[in-house]
Amino acid sequence: MSRSASMPDRPLFDLGKVLATPGAIAALERFQVNHLVLLLRHQCGDWGDVSPADSKENHRAAKSRCRILSSYPIGETTRIWIITEADRSVTTLLLPDEY
Repeated sequence: MSRSASMPDRPLFDLGKVLATPGAIAALERFQVNHLVLLLRHQCGDWGDVSPADSKENHRAAKSRCRILSSYPIGETTRIWIITEADRSVTTLLLPDEY
């Protein structure tokens, strides 16, 4: 995991209960991606492949308890989304078409 200069050394928010959809589980297994690495990136402010505007919104949301969305490419045409709900009760790993 490469760490950006702005990525903190510790988590910015709680994940709550971590869930994953069947599609996300299958994709993570197919591409041999460790979900814990993605969760840590998400929780520490590395939002993956999101627009600058979405990155700015995620940083704001981490402080103001709004929903946070990260997007990580795990294959040439496959990506995993991670969404932490505003109340921090649940974080879900899913494929975009499962949203």
